[in-house]
Amino acid sequence: MSDVSDPAPAHAAEPLLTPADGLPEVVDNTRLLGEAVERLANGTGPLAVDAERASGFRYSNRAYLLQFRRAGAGTVLVDPIPVAADLAPLAEVINPLEWVLHSADQDLPGLDELGLRPAALYDTELAGRLAGFDRVGLAAIVERMLGLELKKGHGAADWSSRPLPESWLNYAALDVEVLVELRDAMAEVLEAQGKTEWAAEEFEHVRLAGPPKPKPDRWRRTSQIHSLKSTRALAAVRELWQTRDAVASKRDIAPGRVLPDSAIVAAASADPKSVDALRALPVFGGPRQRRSSRLWLDALERARALPDSDLPPLTQPFTGPPPINRWSRRHPEAAERLTAARAEMTTLSEEVHVPVENLLTPDLVRRLCWDYEPAEHVGASEADLTALVDHTLDEGGARPWQRRLTGPVLARALATK
Repeated sequence: MSDVSDPAPAHAAEPLLTPADGLPEVVDNTRLLGEAVERLANGTGPLAVDAERASGFRYSNRAYLLQFRRAGAGTVLVDPIPVAADLAPLAEVINPLEWVLHSADQDLPGLDELGLRPAALYDTELAGRLAGFDRVGLAAIVERMLGLELKKGHGAADWSSRPLPESWLNYAALDVEVLVELRDAMAEVLEAQGKTEWAAEEFEHVRLAGPPKPKPDRWRRTSQIHSLKSTRALAAVRELWQTRDAVASKRDIAPGRVLPDSAIVAAASADPKSVDALRALPVFGGPRQRRSSRLWLDALERARALPDSDLPPLTQPFTGPPPINRWSRRHPEAAERLTAARAEMTTLSEEVHVPVENLLTPDLVRRLCWDYEPAEHVGASEADLTALVDHTLDEGGARPWQRRLTGPVLARALATK
């Protein structure tokens, strides 16, 4: 496998300031959409795709601007809000194509909601990880591979606002300007490193993964919750969090803009018994929150009324292995196996120039080391252990290339104890 080169541009990167074909008109009606679909249908090759969301402003993950670029078709910017019911012709044209995205897992769920789903995928961010690049942001990879400078722009802006400023649209158009060219450059790098098959398996995994499953007890991720030491206070956090989440979902507003985490923890700690006492706390006395005082106080009263049997435990219940800092006390042999496995994985990572977390998810390695029972495999050969590991990794969702690489080294780690 060829070594990873990290060439710096021979000269200063050329700023990429405006789209080569000029800034296109935003497609926001069926007539313009029909014209755009025709252009994309007459184009050739892969389709560069991006989507802008309003993370931090909206509750949903919906896309508020779609960007496409294809050879022979130019760049297309679509406002999906006014044409959401008319996107079937667009889907018919672009869904059979290979899409090129950067950090595809971020955009695919919102695109899927609109009926837009690629038949094939190329993720330039993931390609950079597999190639061993230290920096895999779009601007960094574009500069490294193409010698072009993408200015940081408005990615964290509220893309649900209208009208969209021209500077935002220019930024959005540039995000797909050179994606296909970048895809081709990255494909050459991965081919030279012998990682083309690895990348294909990873891209297909991302394409088929679907949206992430909601994590249980999401309310426990409330900032500063660890400052609370009673189960009754945790119940108050849970009630306030769930009330806030329902309001945020109904209004499609980011939860933190409905009520900040700090206010939830403060109320759970103080446990006010009246509207006046609640309003004396930070945030709750503000003009926006005063109108919702009864809503928040009702949540606190529900928490106070819960029987002890319904209170949440102080620590989050977990399935599978416990936190690693408890291993040496509860299962020292598993702790030794994990140490050996981590050392083997680090060595492998350095050999193939792929981050450890991309070789295999850390959770899968932990579960393997925790669940392994040496007494059940006394006298097992290295081949037997490798087959056991391969089966476990397969059940855990590891791709074939990951299993081929990591199976033998993890089998060695299991054999150490």
